Amino acid sequence: MTVLRQMLEKYDTTTADGAVNGLREVMQEVALAGLYRAGFFDKAAFYGGTCLRIFYGLPRFSEDLDFSLLAPDGAFSLEPYFKAVKDEFTALGLEVEISAKKKTISTGIESAFLKSDTRLFSLAVHAEKTVKIKFEVDTLPPLGFATEEKLLLQPFSFYVKCFSLPDLFAGKMHALLYRNWKNRVKGRDWFDFEWYARNGTPMNLSHFIVQAKQSGHLKAESLTEEEFRSLIERRIEVLDVAEAVKDVSRFVKDVETLKIWSRDYFNELAKRMQITSE
Repeated sequence: MTVLRQMLEKYDTTTADGAVNGLREVMQEVALAGLYRAGFFDKAAFYGGTCLRIFYGLPRFSEDLDFSLLAPDGAFSLEPYFKAVKDEFTALGLEVEISAKKKTISTGIESAFLKSDTRLFSLAVHAEKTVKIKFEVDTLPPLGFATEEKLLLQPFSFYVKCFSLPDLFAGKMHALLYRNWKNRVKGRDWFDFEWYARNGTPMNLSHFIVQAKQSGHLKAESLTEEEFRSLIERRIEVLDVAEAVKDVSRFVKDVETLKIWSRDYFNELAKRMQITSE
């Protein structure tokens, strides 16, 4: 398990959360390698929080692997790629189980779960908790996004097709404004929003509009920058900051950085947010 241990060395595995987060991210990278070998990125691009974490330096851990097809294909299945992913883990001396998630309703999301063998992984990180990774592929994606090839060096050197930052930001704002978590607050969305705003990343309003129209949240043909900023203001007005902090805390190394969070703070970030229409 030399390669696996080498991959784990960059993580603090002395705490339970650190061990699980580190192991999960290593599993994510190995899974990406398997998908690459199988030619998956000829048809799909990587997006979401894990993409932002691995390839763009987001300082928080993320749980899922989210992908979008480059062109709509309602008949797409992940199952032909399962063997390549399992083979990548086998090459590291690890056995994993992959299963397709049974849909309860018809959606454009094709999902699968990757589950590690607890005993084998506990040898690597001294943790007893089984780590699961959820794969999701949007088979009927909102289009109009740009991609770029990003390099990953372990478990070997390979390129992953990723959404560009402005389009990743657009997807994040769609989730932040419209994600339905009932009584829960997805603090991870607000952490990512803060990261984009602080780094001066422009958000692609055009791609946000495509997403919002497809999801049914935007009925009009267009949305002005002023109208978009009003949406953010209204969302911040009802934000439970304490719950947002609680949600994201286990995914960040330095929780002290969250002390500045408040509605006023997020309003200030929103004002400084850059918007483009590429």
